[in-house]
Amino acid sequence: MLRVHFTAEDLARVRVASGPDHLWEISNSVQTLQRRDGVRVFGAWRRWARPRLSESSRLLSPLLPPHGNSPDFLTPSSGDRATLEGAVEELVRTPRPRLRADLQRVAASRRLPGWTEALAGGDGAALRRLGQALHTYHLEALAPFWRRVHAHVDADRVLRLRSLMEGGTEGLLSGLGPQVRWKTPVLEVDYPVDHELRLDGRGLTLQPSFFCWPTPITLADAELPPVLVYPIDHAVDWTRPAVEGRPDGGALGGLIGHTRAAVLTAVRTGASTVELARQLEVTHPAVSQHMKVLRAAGLVTTVRRSGRSLHVATAEGRALLRSCERGGA
Repeated sequence: MLRVHFTAEDLARVRVASGPDHLWEISNSVQTLQRRDGVRVFGAWRRWARPRLSESSRLLSPLLPPHGNSPDFLTPSSGDRATLEGAVEELVRTPRPRLRADLQRVAASRRLPGWTEALAGGDGAALRRLGQALHTYHLEALAPFWRRVHAHVDADRVLRLRSLMEGGTEGLLSGLGPQVRWKTPVLEVDYPVDHELRLDGRGLTLQPSFFCWPTPITLADAELPPVLVYPIDHAVDWTRPAVEGRPDGGALGGLIGHTRAAVLTAVRTGASTVELARQLEVTHPAVSQHMKVLRAAGLVTTVRRSGRSLHVATAEGRALLRSCERGGA
């Protein structure tokens, strides 16, 4: 059980990350790739990704096993994390004491490969090798799906905004999923080990993660900036375009008509099927048909929670709307 202890000041300093974190998604996906559960969500991706990984990418597996500790330095909480390049640059600048402490903690429970001895000592070549492995893995296993990863995280942020508007910060915290329970002033999270995290006024960053599975996770070192990484909901067919060898956006030619444009505009900030039908005065099946075309074009993503479908425009969908607005369309 993970117990996150809040003060009144911490409740005012809860934030949801602005998008997917490259290094958290790499770390979580390496771990998820080695697991056998979650077949419905990740089975097709695992079958696609495993044979494509090069020797460089496989360097990450011993550092990121499916169970047990992983080094905190693989997911730095400072520096430029908006791009993969910036995040990796921050990682390779990790101070030697942090490298050694993290790897010693991991090595206490399992044997690490020999090359990590140089890494623990801050060896530049070992750090560059790790950085290259991160870039290679992202290219081989995640890049074909990154648009969908981003779209799903965007959709989750809409869900969190609704939770915040309807129930305040406590509503936001209690709505993070079945593994999370808010018991004032403690957030209890299903966790493989007992871990106490006292925020002490530092606040908490909530990081939605596409590949986090099956429970939320946090950093081992409670002195680092507090973060709770949590799983998000997935569209069942999220792997289909890349796995089947078809480029996303193949149905863009079918994106014609005022009603469909109105649907795309309405889901810029998220809307359910019921809300769209009522707002646009169309039937539920009509909404579903428009969504099928918009999703195939990569302009909308749909997440389902508690029997309700929430549709959210992707970054590409929002860019198309902005382009039309600038053009006076």
